[in-house]
Amino acid sequence: MQDKSTHEEYDVVIVGRGPVGATLANLLGLCGVRTLVLEREARTYHLPRAVHFDDECMRVFQTIGLADAIIPHVILSPGMLFLDAAGRMLLDWSRPQTLTPMGWHLSYRFHQPDLEDVLIGGLVRWPHVTLRNRCDVFALDQDETGVRVRYEELSNGKLTEVRTGYVIGCDGARSLVRRFIGSGMDDLGFHERWLVIDVLLKRARDDLGDYSLQHCDPGRPATYVRGTGTRRRWEITVLPDEDSQDVAQPAKVWELLSRWITPDDAEIERAAVYTFHSVIAQQWRNGRLLLAGDSAHQTPPFLGQGMCAGIRDAANLAWKLASVIRDGAAPDLLDTYQSERLPHVREFIALAIRLGGVINTKAIEAGLAAGQARENAPVKLEVKKPLLGPGLAFGDLPLAGHLAPQFTLTDGSRSDDRTGYHHLLLIETAAALPRLALSQTGLNILTSDDANGFGPWLREHGIIAALVRPDRYIRGSARNEAELDRLIAAITPPTQIPSTQAPSAA
Repeated sequence: MQDKSTHEEYDVVIVGRGPVGATLANLLGLCGVRTLVLEREARTYHLPRAVHFDDECMRVFQTIGLADAIIPHVILSPGMLFLDAAGRMLLDWSRPQTLTPMGWHLSYRFHQPDLEDVLIGGLVRWPHVTLRNRCDVFALDQDETGVRVRYEELSNGKLTEVRTGYVIGCDGARSLVRRFIGSGMDDLGFHERWLVIDVLLKRARDDLGDYSLQHCDPGRPATYVRGTGTRRRWEITVLPDEDSQDVAQPAKVWELLSRWITPDDAEIERAAVYTFHSVIAQQWRNGRLLLAGDSAHQTPPFLGQGMCAGIRDAANLAWKLASVIRDGAAPDLLDTYQSERLPHVREFIALAIRLGGVINTKAIEAGLAAGQARENAPVKLEVKKPLLGPGLAFGDLPLAGHLAPQFTLTDGSRSDDRTGYHHLLLIETAAALPRLALSQTGLNILTSDDANGFGPWLREHGIIAALVRPDRYIRGSARNEAELDRLIAAITPPTQIPSTQAPSAA
């Protein structure tokens, strides 16, 4: 244990140990960055919050070596159905049960405390990552060389400070770091009170089903979500004239649940009123202070993308921080974090608001327009992931800003496990690189000899190569040798992270 009377120094301090903060800390651990995580609470919050993540998030968990530890705690989701007040289907958002190009399934359900325990447990693998609980940050003083972080150790009242290069606020909707950045919030217009009810079933109720159900009832819109194990959730609109405290009382809760279950079926784990918001911070960075997750953006839950957006933030930010801290990249590289992520998350929030219009029946036609009509059948919804905003991607090249697929290698393993959290060049054959000094670039390379289906993918898109960033987004592609040289020049000198591999969870 170091003497805390001398000011400890870190490369990065993360404020907040939730899923986003813990994922970011694991990624920085993978990059060899000295990291301190400060968390106000003593232990993981024991009640459910987020309940869904997608294939892209699981790919990030794979990157940090924790996917195998997470799999036992999740179930696959068949998707979501939107029903009118009579039970007729308005919108069919079924999810395929096959693997996506990401190498994982499209939709997973989980219990957030289980996920957080795995992510936090993964931090012990990194000797240069430190977690301190019961630490309440109250001041951030930045100068040209770093940030002085002052906090109170709540267990004993001691005031402590450390020095760090950067501070990342993963500290939620009421973010202290955001206040020190001085950022206002863009309001996208959705603010509604909903009663969130989590129950534990006492007996089997297979009739409730595995699909999430959106009951688009003008009298009382509601959502049903199948959780892991015996967990089930209902989210029910609170009417304008109802008191938030009164509606959360057990008698009223059971009255609202009576169309689905009774006290003989389940026990209430939690019932609380939440206001769902749609806001985005105007400024995600001020010098050495940055935001990620709910501190930067908040979305209505109807797409299940709230936590997913924060995990994407972490994947986008960690390698850029490491490039600046470890590899001497210019600090303005960090400006591409907001420019790329903000338009991406804004598009997801806008779609969540449109679906909210279907659920609360205020804007059904506009919401249904998000899907594809089918004759004599409900509208079929397929959500395409947005592209990155402007930043490092070569926007004039094919596939720039798209997610790259994960390929199955000839030995049956996944390509991300070989390439790690690094830049990767996908190319038909290494013979196509006669002028490239591989030892100088340090690039990871995959060819058609390494991966099944890779050659056809290149030909499908009319390219000879693609440069993939550590966060799996395509920086650019090449249709000819001149464009290939341009890609290589983009990371010379290299910005990939030192070749640290993620150890599996203990």
